[in-house]
Amino acid sequence: MKQLHISLRPVIFAITLFSLLGLYLQSSAVVANAQQGDAWYVGKGAKENTYYTYRIEDHDTNQGQPFTMTVYFKDYNETGKYWEAPVFVVDRGKVLNGTFHLSDLDLTALGSSEIPPEMSQYRSAYANTIQWLEAFVPKPGQSLSAANWGKIGSIGGSPVNPGGAAKVSTPAGTFDTTLISYHKGVDNNIWVDRNLPYPVKAETFADVTSTNPPIQYKYDMQATGQGEPPAPQSQVEIPKPPQKIQTARGTYIIELLWDPEVIQVRQPTEFGLIFTDAGGSLRPDIRYGFKMTEPDGTVLTDLKNQKADDGTGIQRFTFEKEGPKDIEVAVEAEGGSPMGDFVESSTFNIVVVPPAGVGAATTNGTQAQNASAATSAG
Repeated sequence: MKQLHISLRPVIFAITLFSLLGLYLQSSAVVANAQQGDAWYVGKGAKENTYYTYRIEDHDTNQGQPFTMTVYFKDYNETGKYWEAPVFVVDRGKVLNGTFHLSDLDLTALGSSEIPPEMSQYRSAYANTIQWLEAFVPKPGQSLSAANWGKIGSIGGSPVNPGGAAKVSTPAGTFDTTLISYHKGVDNNIWVDRNLPYPVKAETFADVTSTNPPIQYKYDMQATGQGEPPAPQSQVEIPKPPQKIQTARGTYIIELLWDPEVIQVRQPTEFGLIFTDAGGSLRPDIRYGFKMTEPDGTVLTDLKNQKADDGTGIQRFTFEKEGPKDIEVAVEAEGGSPMGDFVESSTFNIVVVPPAGVGAATTNGTQAQNASAATSAG
């Protein structure tokens, strides 16, 4: 009987061919999807000599207090495949600047970026806010009509879903956008204009177990234009009461008030404190710490175990030196139960000006320019 010899090579070749064909078709589908008219990625629409200014609140930067950031797409580096983008940050009147090198792939601020050390936290805030969607839509992007863009990388991660059309207004204008959303306890929303490199607006919340989670980040576009943006000028910003700051874990909102509204050297000032939960309800039977310091860390007062039996407290202080001060208010106990390792606090910034008639202080809403205070602030 003749033995039957069957070569496997044609079979293996056919399987390999079909596998490669499948990969090719899959890759072609991805490219076709990205080339649709409604495809978007972080960086789409970026053009030389254009700028974008945002007002940003980031939970992990300055206790969520707002700052502005301007990104200027000055030049494109063909060799390095990145944008050379001068960046200006204005935080409570202080101006910081540097240059981001933004990857052509997803506008990541590369390690070669030229920024001073004090801008590091704002570089992180940039990555965590206006650039955050890059994890889902790097170049060549995904369709704005896709079923979803992927899931949040955490336990019980929610899908990130493009939704319907939404018209949204910001100080920069009115935009026709697509609403991008995901749900983790509450709805988180980001508004994308297909012709702009960053989203227009966003409001997202921290992933915590409380019924009223704190803001994780929010932002909206303040301005956009062509040409080099005007460089902001540093000034001492004199805040007006009240100030409200949510503690890091979102358990409390601490509100600080003071009288008189303009704090002057050698004039007694009364500070009022209100402790509420994230929903705005008073939290009674609070014991708190009240610590006031100079910018260099010099302690002016450090009070412990202060009473806020009905959820409110009062402190009085007379300042002997002008300039900015920090006030840290820490919840030490509630209902007789010490916070232990979970002490929550908020830090407020105030400015003390010279006595009336001394210096050249002027006020304009919540801001003032004061030559003496500016000298003290460095």
